[in-house]
Amino acid sequence: MSRKPVRPPASGKRRRAPLASALRVLAALVLGWSAGFLWFVASLPSSAPLDQRTDVVVVLTGGQGRLARGLAVLEAGAAGRMLISGVAPATTAAMIAEAAGVPLNRLATTDLGYGAIDTRSNAAETASWVVRRRAASLRVITAAPHMRRALLELSQVLPPDVAILVDAVPDQDSMARLAIEYTKYLARRAALALGLA
Repeated sequence: MSRKPVRPPASGKRRRAPLASALRVLAALVLGWSAGFLWFVASLPSSAPLDQRTDVVVVLTGGQGRLARGLAVLEAGAAGRMLISGVAPATTAAMIAEAAGVPLNRLATTDLGYGAIDTRSNAAETASWVVRRRAASLRVITAAPHMRRALLELSQVLPPDVAILVDAVPDQDSMARLAIEYTKYLARRAALALGLA
C-alpha cells in the first residue's frame, strides 16, 4: 500500500498573520487619533472675561485677533503690562501700532519679544519675561486651537507658582488645520513623555 506524499503546511497563513496584526494596530491608532481629535475640537478653550485680572498678559503672535485682544485687556485694566512674543526682528512698536490702527501710546505698557520663532521658544521667552517682571499671574492669549500646545510648553518652563488664565481667541481654521494642530500637540506630548524634549 503506497503512502500519500505529505504536503508541507501552507505558508500563506503564516505570511498573513503579521499583516493582519499590523492592520489591527493601525486601525486602533486611527481610531484612537480620531476619538482624540473629536475631543480636541469639541473642547476648544474660550476667551476669559475682561473683569478677571492678572499681573501681566502675553500675546503669542501668529494669528488674527490676538493683538486686538491683548490691547483690550490692557484698556480694561485687566493686566498691568503686556508682552508680544514672537515679533519679527525688523518690526518696531510704531509698525505694530500702525498695523493695529491704534496710536503708539497705546503700547506704552507693552514689551516686544524678538527671541521666539515657534511655540517652544514663545514659552521660554514668556517665562523669562514673567520672572523679570516678578509676576504672580499671567493671562495667555493665542488662538483656541493653539492654546493647549502653548500651555503644554509653558508648563515646562514657568515657575510653578505662577497662575495662568486662559484667554483663547476664536479661530476659523479648517478641519485640516485643526487636525495638524492636534497632531503637533500629540507629538509634543509624546516627545515630553519619552524624554526627548
